[in-house]
Amino acid sequence: MTKTKRELMKESILNLVRLRSAGTPADLAGRFGISERSIKRIISELKREGYRIVFWHGGNTYILEYDVEEDIKRAV
Repeated sequence: MTKTKRELMKESILNLVRLRSAGTPADLAGRFGISERSIKRIISELKREGYRIVFWHGGNTYILEYDVEEDIKRAV
């Protein structure tokens, strides 16, 4: 995979995470035609770049951690 293609894929995955529609590593792997391990590596790269990505088991998807904090603040 070229560096440009990988960067575009990372951006696409990040957009899905922001929308709370990334799904599981298996879902993302199927969507992008790569292995689950590759998806996990990309998620790790995004985390190293400063994105606070977590897996939300209630929604069975990756989300940005501050989204959870904002939801809690709204509920209180």
